[in-house]
Order: sequence, then structure tokens, then C-alpha cells
Amino acid sequence: MVQEHASSDRLSATFAALSDPTRRAILARLASGESSVTALAAPFAISLPAISKHLKVLEGAGLIARGREAQWRPCRLEAGPLKDAADFLEHYRRFWEQSFDRLEEYLRDLQKRELNVKEKKKHGRTK
Repeated sequence: MVQEHASSDRLSATFAALSDPTRRAILARLASGESSVTALAAPFAISLPAISKHLKVLEGAGLIARGREAQWRPCRLEAGPLKDAADFLEHYRRFWEQSFDRLEEYLRDLQKRELNVKEKKKHGRTK
């Protein structure tokens, strides 16, 4: 029970961190490799302290790790929490795929019935 609650809290932190478009963009940049805070901040029209706050949220959620090499503090992506989120969402993806499959089958049946009605009208056999 405690393990499930801790896992749920990590998942909540992951989704909370991913809820912000700036943080998602930072993660996308880190997907191509380590980067400095300054380099991460470059494309954004926000201050370095604002970027640092975003990085703290990402770090708190376990989505990034920050190293220390002399004066350089590189950030790198930590993919584990993203996999946990993907695994969580997988269940719902299967649900929606099954729902869409049922809808597709229903629409096919509806089209067949519609074609049958049109054929009957065409040959003058309507009820």
C-alpha cells in the first residue's frame, strides 16, 4: 500500500511537471543530450531565475538530474518517470482503441444497412 502511494505521488509529480509547456520544451531539448542552464534558457523569452524554477520542478519530479563539473552544472534527462507515465497511460490507450474499434464496427454496420435501404429503394422494394 505504501509503495503504491509513493508510486502514485511520483506519477502526480511527473504529470504536474509535464503540465507546463516550457518544462515540456526543456525536456525535449534535453532528449538530445546534456545541456547547461544557459543553453536551455536560450530559446525562451523568460529570465534565468524563471528557468531555474522550472528546472527545480523537473528535478523534484525526477525528470532531470543536475551534475556538477567545476562551474558547469549540466542538466540531463532522466527517463524513468516518463516511462512510468507512459505505462500508466497505456491502459487508457488500450481502452480508447477498443472503443474506437467498436465504433468502427458500428459505423460499418450502419453503412451496410444504409446501402441495403438504398438498393431496395432503387429496385422499388421499399416497405
